Amino acid sequence: MNVKTILNAKGSRVETIRPTETIAEAVKRLRQHNLGALIVSDGGSTVGGIISERDIIRALATTGAGILQMQVGELMTANVHTCAPDDTVANIMGTMTAKRIRHLPVVADGALCGVISIGDVVKVRLEEVESEAHALRDYISSG
Repeated sequence: MNVKTILNAKGSRVETIRPTETIAEAVKRLRQHNLGALIVSDGGSTVGGIISERDIIRALATTGAGILQMQVGELMTANVHTCAPDDTVANIMGTMTAKRIRHLPVVADGALCGVISIGDVVKVRLEEVESEAHALRDYISSG
């Protein structure tokens, strides 16, 4: 299975935020859309960075509530790992595990076309394991 298949099932809608917005606005949108991260983008079609709940909590722990007035661009992760629609689930699982990240923006021809979360990957993997177990049960009971 590949990233394109996951996006076809879950949709390719991506919530973005401009780097000039405040962290308070980012927190509001994360809660409003029940997300763990927002893609930082000036126009919504490219990836300029990513801001996650983790980024905000870590800054809050070290800096305090004053971070809420900071701009997203000051706190975001600028060096963003991305994936392509043709990447396999195994490949992105490896990237997420090795890099300790929970969200991978999907980019095709330089344009943002979706986001894959660790939850999406786990869901797909569980479906694959259940399908394999069902096939094995059928094989054993028919033999």
